[in-house]
Amino acid sequence: MRSVLLGVGGHLPERVLTNAELAKRLDTSDEWIVERTGIRERRIAADDEKTSDLACVAALNAMNAAGREASDIDLVIVATTTPDLTFPATAARVQAELGINQGAAFDLQAVCSGFIFALATADNFLVRGQAKTALVIGAETFSRLLDWDDRGTCILFGDGAGAVILEAEDGPGDRGVISTFLRTDGRMHDLLYVDGGVSETNTVGKVRMVGNAVFRQAVEHISGAMLEACARAGLSIDAVDWFVPHQANQRILDGVARKLGIDAQKVVSTVAFHGNTSAASVPLALDVAVRDGRIKPGQLVLMEALGGGLTWGAALVRM
Repeated sequence: MRSVLLGVGGHLPERVLTNAELAKRLDTSDEWIVERTGIRERRIAADDEKTSDLACVAALNAMNAAGREASDIDLVIVATTTPDLTFPATAARVQAELGINQGAAFDLQAVCSGFIFALATADNFLVRGQAKTALVIGAETFSRLLDWDDRGTCILFGDGAGAVILEAEDGPGDRGVISTFLRTDGRMHDLLYVDGGVSETNTVGKVRMVGNAVFRQAVEHISGAMLEACARAGLSIDAVDWFVPHQANQRILDGVARKLGIDAQKVVSTVAFHGNTSAASVPLALDVAVRDGRIKPGQLVLMEALGGGLTWGAALVRM
């Protein structure tokens, strides 16, 4: 039994926030931001636009690409750090909005690694026969967590959603999720976190990050996760056709590529125009590369991410 990826979809809010606009309110410039992050602009959700709204559009696009209806789906997982409400799960709202009247729906929280964790979770449900068709979404209104006076964080993040349809398939074939690797080390909690929460502060809080430390951890752990995912599949990193990383910072993408000797032309990068959309960044980048024809059926794709927790992981998929 294999989890085959049938379709991908993405969605971004309409509002574009450029570096030039940020420079009007912060001690920064377009040149400074681009040099340090590779980011030129990011999307910001409207005041009345919820995480579930973004998720639903991305989900419908993925369902259309996969040729699947609401009646086909029996598992919905939404990876998000910015749920609509404390409860119920944003996935429950998405399930209802899409008219999915069967199966289970729940949220998963692993911050920027959320989509990789959700993909691995859905894969386990499918290969064990506990679901047939899964809708896996990464969706964020991360701008709601930003301190717009903190130049070290507010220039990095944006809003958006990406989704995939996975379906259990039995019999011969090599398509689908081949291997996954997930890891968490809570000892590094203070490197990237939000300083608020229901239980501890009774506030929403804002993102706080030790940037240099996160950069070092990202290059090391992402590289290790990618190698481990390939090793579990009995493949070398050279066998991979496309790398779809979490879009945190172009310098991290470049650092990982150099460390592993990966051709930069094989790395999908959308960070310049999306910024860091946390759990949405991997499926959004995957959607872009599928729609523009770079990623083709039968090719090996390696996705990876690192986020607060710290969490990190990788997933190897044959399209």
